[in-house]
Formats: sequence, structure tokens, C-alpha cells
Amino acid sequence: MLSLSARPILAAFLLPKPKPKPRRLLLLLRHLHSSSSASALTPPTPRTTTPDLPEDADPTPLFLRPPAHPVPDASLAAFRRRAAALVPPSAPHLHRHLRWLLADASAPAPSSADPAAPHLHLLRAPLDELEALWLRHVRDRRPFQYVVGNEHWKDLVVAVRDGVLIPRPETEAVVDMVGAVEGFQDGWWADLGTGSGAIAVAVARMLGPAGRVFATDVSEVAVEVARLNVHRIKLR
Repeated sequence: MLSLSARPILAAFLLPKPKPKPRRLLLLLRHLHSSSSASALTPPTPRTTTPDLPEDADPTPLFLRPPAHPVPDASLAAFRRRAAALVPPSAPHLHRHLRWLLADASAPAPSSADPAAPHLHLLRAPLDELEALWLRHVRDRRPFQYVVGNEHWKDLVVAVRDGVLIPRPETEAVVDMVGAVEGFQDGWWADLGTGSGAIAVAVARMLGPAGRVFATDVSEVAVEVARLNVHRIKLR
């Protein structure tokens, strides 16, 4: 069981049992989860005017949106060329990010019975929104995880957004350390300052249905994102 709260909860209430060491583990190691991976994603590039996202842009993570935007093959190819042309020689990893952006934004299109019909791609966002997202990543150095709305962490795809720290790879070790504690299945675990809920969700999956994990954060945005991740992975 995983419980979420937007209010600070007293550790004495959460952790009433007598084995303090394993129950403090997440609290002692929260500092590993306290910095964003924004700085290393992209190098500085000249500042230019970046188009604003549409006012009605969907805040839902890209991979969770319905594929409701059919786009002709030629239009998508033109976008890909424009996007690739913005990648500076000093940042070849951005080509990989472009592939990931298109992978998250694309869905299989149904085949047409008419062989002469133009081939269409189904996208989860309009092309103008994808272009604005890409420019914010390349020109404004917006972290890629915020562009697509998720981070791949352990074996999870964790939803993230502005106002929630991006789970860092080294925090995966926190979950491994919890699993290495003798009798960890018998304890109640607390994740204070849960952020995206990544650590709490991973520990709850390890514990199984009988486990108890309490996740709390003072940020309503963080609780909203953590709740989304809990529901997606079918925890409660």
C-alpha cells in the first residue's frame, strides 16, 4: 500500500515500530534525490526568440496523450529536418533526444485501404507544439525530461513536470539498499519529500500488497505528479 499526503507528517506517527535503522534509510539518503539533472543535458547555445507553447497546450506527459493529430509523411519529415538542423556540432546527443521526442509523440497509424492515399502519422501533439518544445530544449536548455514529461528510471517510466525534481540515476541505489535490509518487508517506510514518487513507488513494488509506504511532500504539484505515477503503476 502506498499513501500520499501534501502535508508534512510526523515521523513518530509514521514509524511507530521499534526497528529504527531501516526506517530511517530513505530519510538519510533523500539528499541523493535533491538535485535536478538539468545542467548536463545540453550545452549553452545562443539565445534567440523561442516561440511560446500554445495557451491550450496539454500538460499531460507526452507518452500518455491520445494520438489525435494525423500528420502527413512530408510534414513530419520536414519537421525532422528543421529540428536536426538546430543541433549544434558540440551536442550530438541531441540527435538522440530528437529520436526519443518523436518516439514519445508517435503512435502507429491505421493502414489505408487506398494505396494512393498519402501516408499519415498519428501524433500525440500538434507539430507546432512539438516544434516549440524542441526549441525550448535546444535553445533554452530546458531539460529533456520536462520536454516529454517523463524520465526512464530503474524499470519505470516516471512522469515528471516543472516543479518536481527529475529522478537521478544514482537514487536507484536507494531502492537497492532498502531491499538489502534484513526484514525490510516487515517495516513501514516513509518517503518525505517524495517529489515524483519514484523511490516510494519502487519500494512499494518491492514490498508487494502487504507492504506500507507513506509518501508526503509540501508541494501540491509534487503530490499530483506522484499520485499520477502511483495510479499508473496500479498501487494505492
